[in-house]
Amino acid sequence: MLPLKKIFPVIIVLITLSLLGIIYIQYNWIRNAAHIKREQQEQRMQSVLDTVGSEMQGRLGVSQLKFKVDRSPNEGSSSRLIFEPRNEAITLIAPISDRFNTEEVSALLKRAMKDRKLDTTFEFGVLKGGMPKIYSPHFLETLRSAEKDSANLRTFITLLSGNIVTPLSGELFVPETAETLFVIVPESNLRALRSLSWMILGSVLFTVIIIAAFFLTVRTLLGQKKLSEIKSDFINNMTHELKTPLATISLAIDAIGNEKVMENREKIRYFSGIIKEENRRMNKQVESILQSALLEKEEIALNLQPLDVHQLITRTVENLQLQLNAKNGKVHLQLNAHQPIIKADEVHFSNLIFNLLDNAIKYSKDNLEVRIATNNTRRYIVISIADNGIGMSRDTVSRIFEKFYRAHTGNVHNVKGFGLGLSYVKAIVDAHKGKIRVESILGKGSRFTLEFPQD
Repeated sequence: MLPLKKIFPVIIVLITLSLLGIIYIQYNWIRNAAHIKREQQEQRMQSVLDTVGSEMQGRLGVSQLKFKVDRSPNEGSSSRLIFEPRNEAITLIAPISDRFNTEEVSALLKRAMKDRKLDTTFEFGVLKGGMPKIYSPHFLETLRSAEKDSANLRTFITLLSGNIVTPLSGELFVPETAETLFVIVPESNLRALRSLSWMILGSVLFTVIIIAAFFLTVRTLLGQKKLSEIKSDFINNMTHELKTPLATISLAIDAIGNEKVMENREKIRYFSGIIKEENRRMNKQVESILQSALLEKEEIALNLQPLDVHQLITRTVENLQLQLNAKNGKVHLQLNAHQPIIKADEVHFSNLIFNLLDNAIKYSKDNLEVRIATNNTRRYIVISIADNGIGMSRDTVSRIFEKFYRAHTGNVHNVKGFGLGLSYVKAIVDAHKGKIRVESILGKGSRFTLEFPQD
């Protein structure tokens, strides 16, 4: 099986390609569906005109007038039309535009559109020889607009009578006897996207869900990758931390078993002290891991008591004096809070201050300087712990409170631990309903600012 580090990019590429493919297919499907829908709507609109045209032609009733042509031989007289049903006659049919009014044509168009489920505004006109005879109130101005802006207005035409001639030039020529029905519809009302809105909305919704699932998958993979790295680091650190005291204990036991040492009480006491100290060290490491497990389950219980922060800080500094001396370090106390009493768990609060000072000592060079200051605000006591150590990068600052995370120490070597100290600090601060901020400049030092309520 391929390791996660190698298979992770492959998974990302495959998911990305699949997602892009789905989006492309959906886009083409919607575009084709919209095109087909638009053509269907245009065909139905043209069908409306053809139906109305047929109804108008069919309802003429062919009213005929018969006239006799009187060809008088008298000089100076002209031919006259005389009504004579029994003699030679010709048939005259009234034009369609003379047989209908605006309301009738509008009613025919609305009924035909309703039958075909077309819901749109429109303007219409009946033209004879290119001249409007019957037309809706805004037809003329809409027709002029359609000639200038054909992209936003769609014109449909059907022939009522006569013939429309298209010469070789390709230009439309309407004879004076031809009658045509024009209907102008806003282009936006014919757009198929409106009728496909639910499909488009569903497609977009499910695409967003797929994208969200994709990012959650990537985030989970990154988290698993990070956990895998943390697990490896933790196992390596734990092995190192436990191996060293075990090796020391083994050597001390071998030494005590030596005959010369067995006869010397001082040496036995010395090696017994080493065993005891290394045993205490292992217990401390195991206790750190157990505390971390309790914090993760949120099972830690606080025994809140009135606590003097100044006394606790002073006592913790005294306990760390040997470590400070090893780094030629100094601690400057500026305990200016006029109200240093808060309700806190003494054990956990002591560990909190201890861990912050221990970190300052660990991640520093020689000539360490630590400044601890306190002051009061309206509702909080503020504790500031600043050092001139190696500092941290922005990425390290953003991750410093993550469990098992350990900052790169640069030129500082042999920094031991599991990466649990600051995650424990953050958990205890949160448990006391406090706040913690970190400011750091790489190579110049760090400052931890803690605020705890005094209500």
